[in-house]
Amino acid sequence: MRRVSRIALASAATAALAVSATACGGTSSDAAKNDDGKSKGVAIAYDVGGAGDQSFNDAATAGMDRASKELKVGKKAVEPTDGESDADKVQRLTELAKQGYNPVIGVGYAYAPAIKEVAAKNPDVTFGIVDDATIKADNVADLVFNEEQSSYLAGVAAAKATKSKTVGFIGGVDNPLIRKFEAGFVQGVQDTDKSVKVKRQFLTEKAEDGGFSSPDRGKEAASGQIEGGADVVYHAAGLSGQGVIEAAAAKKIWAIGVDSDQYQQKALGKYKKYILTSATKDVAGAVYNLVKSVKDDKAEGGVVRADLKSGGVGLADSNPEFTKMKDLQAAIKKAEQGITTDKIKVKTTL
Repeated sequence: MRRVSRIALASAATAALAVSATACGGTSSDAAKNDDGKSKGVAIAYDVGGAGDQSFNDAATAGMDRASKELKVGKKAVEPTDGESDADKVQRLTELAKQGYNPVIGVGYAYAPAIKEVAAKNPDVTFGIVDDATIKADNVADLVFNEEQSSYLAGVAAAKATKSKTVGFIGGVDNPLIRKFEAGFVQGVQDTDKSVKVKRQFLTEKAEDGGFSSPDRGKEAASGQIEGGADVVYHAAGLSGQGVIEAAAAKKIWAIGVDSDQYQQKALGKYKKYILTSATKDVAGAVYNLVKSVKDDKAEGGVVRADLKSGGVGLADSNPEFTKMKDLQAAIKKAEQGITTDKIKVKTTL
């Protein structure tokens, strides 16, 4: 039973993707032009945490790399800077568009103001933004996911795996997006076993304060929840989640990863034994299919939403111990059926 989109998954939703993308100024590049001579290829601008976060940004990188290899297009990836302003993002996005990159993809909602401004001035370039649906433009694709659905499944798994009847949730930043992860997780736990307590904590109120980029903070928060009795901890904290996983492994309890299949991440290899599963979303597939739509001259703007039914979100099953838990697997299957048939309505807020 392989529920999750790994890097190569092409879901029904993303396969039909006709979208756009957005990014900022750069670090590494391949300036080779496409066969049509019109584009240097795809450029992506990373969210807070940057490349190597073993999560959200790395999933976008995988989609870019796959597109570059299979579609024979160039690529360029750019890192965020500490404390950068929207004006800084605008300048770098503008430079990428002028340099000939198309599509340009912003990985994260923080790029919304800059993409809106730059896309309006560059109507012939396709822009895309991940995790934001506020931009309404013909040349901007809003790539969004039903994270609450995969988080619900993570809650079911946590409720079935806990022995202490206490589990934890750690969000990187207290914002509406991460509240979706929290809401789905808590609902999944409570629907499965109302006697299980859920400890909840957000690392910061604003992304610029390091909530998504501070493994030490994640480790400290997870250690506190574990000391308080949690024996399963789920994070939605980007790079900070590495600290959560490290803390769980140190105490030999379960961690649940996010965005990518973190059991498969090389940088987390020494902790993988304690990564029960991961609540994933196919950012890689969304990026790949966006690039393909541009290359095929079929890019369109608008909201492109991936959910459990389409395969755009799900649970990873790489850990053999996870698949051996028969009662847990049965509960997840039941929950999946409930969500995909609309019998279970997953909340986006508590």
